[in-house]
Amino acid sequence: MSRILVPTDGSPNSLHGVRHVVREFMKNRELEIHLINVQRPFSSEVARFTSTRDRLAFHREQAALALAPARQALDRFGIPYTVHAEAGNKADCIAEVARRLRCERIVMSTARRSSLARLIGGSVTNQVIERTTVPVEVIAGDAASGLERLGIPAGVGAGLLFMGMAAE
Repeated sequence: MSRILVPTDGSPNSLHGVRHVVREFMKNRELEIHLINVQRPFSSEVARFTSTRDRLAFHREQAALALAPARQALDRFGIPYTVHAEAGNKADCIAEVARRLRCERIVMSTARRSSLARLIGGSVTNQVIERTTVPVEVIAGDAASGLERLGIPAGVGAGLLFMGMAAE
């Protein structure tokens, strides 16, 4: 049986990976599917004023909301799966859960972003690839918005020009 980990954050782009896994399951019903959502932990300032129980309840609630679209897609086709919710660094948690479950691969979908946007924004997909020995299959999501394709490079170019002029 092939074990697959599918990270999802509830975004429309993350559902591309889920749909890919649905198609694969239809061809091979021996797949064991694990969904994971990773929540960002509270800052130490916020954690100091909240109980551990309240923080865990909040993370569980947010994970359930984020996992709902993926669960609905799998339920619609009667596909069995297991749900995992973690709090911490997204890439570290995904890599650790894949290792712990002995997954054969991780199927991640990602927005189509420019290389510059990935470099500046820090792609979780790239971070997972760096942190795991488990093969990562990347499924392309929706195309980048016009603002991202044109605005970010133009903004970076303008910033570099401004810095160059200020240095002179």
